[in-house]
Amino acid sequence: MTALRTVTVDGSGVHVMEDGTGPAVLMLHGSGPGTTGSGAWATTAQALGTSWHLVAPDQAGFGRTPVPAGASGGLRLWTEQAAGLMDALGVEHYAVVGHSMGGAVALALAAARPQQVTRVVAVSTMGAPGAPLSADLDAIWAAPAGPLGARDMLRRLVFDQALVTEPAVDARAAAMRAGEAAFASLFPPPRARWADALALPAQTLAAIRAPVLLVHGAEDRVTPIETAALPLLGHLADVRLHVFGRCGHVPAIEHPHDFRRLLSCFLAGDEATRRPV
Repeated sequence: MTALRTVTVDGSGVHVMEDGTGPAVLMLHGSGPGTTGSGAWATTAQALGTSWHLVAPDQAGFGRTPVPAGASGGLRLWTEQAAGLMDALGVEHYAVVGHSMGGAVALALAAARPQQVTRVVAVSTMGAPGAPLSADLDAIWAAPAGPLGARDMLRRLVFDQALVTEPAVDARAAAMRAGEAAFASLFPPPRARWADALALPAQTLAAIRAPVLLVHGAEDRVTPIETAALPLLGHLADVRLHVFGRCGHVPAIEHPHDFRRLLSCFLAGDEATRRPV
């Protein structure tokens, strides 16, 4: 049964969605305004069933998780908070699935906690050394709260524009308004520095020993495969890449059934997904 609760991590509350029992999987959302753990992963969590213990937090500055007093958002905070959350839950070993910004956090966490992190799935990930800020990500971070901003953001996220429905726009606009004040402090202009801050040094990537699955859309304009996923292949010791054609920045939404099947196989250790690229 899905549960929503607040867990105290280093004296600050972290809002978390949990579902299922079994091997633990930490699921980290991306950086778009209005994004939350449950909003990003609830559908995937429901489809995966109850055989995994899924943990999907709102990262600091998103949803119902505030930025701790005296801190600022950023890769170090999000990584330390993710590690602290799993410690607070008493979980010793876990896989990590991260989307976009969450992919960079997942990779950083795998490097920082090699004894705890068993596998990494980095979807449409940031984190590649030297990856520039794309025009579409710049526009998404700058999107004003409300229907116009929500519609523009969703159009940039997906390849299939039929997915930009009125209910989807209304839901994202409401979420953007709810988190507007906190989000404004995370990526103020000039924004290229925030993309640079999410890039991981080569030595950090080389320290990752967990198997890594990169999942990317061939038509992703937010984190283009040429600058986001492909460069990581030369830095990771145990890596494979799956590319979805006719897909933008959100494979979990654009190819939900294939994405969940791919995710399930990799998390279960299916050797068919473990052949290095």
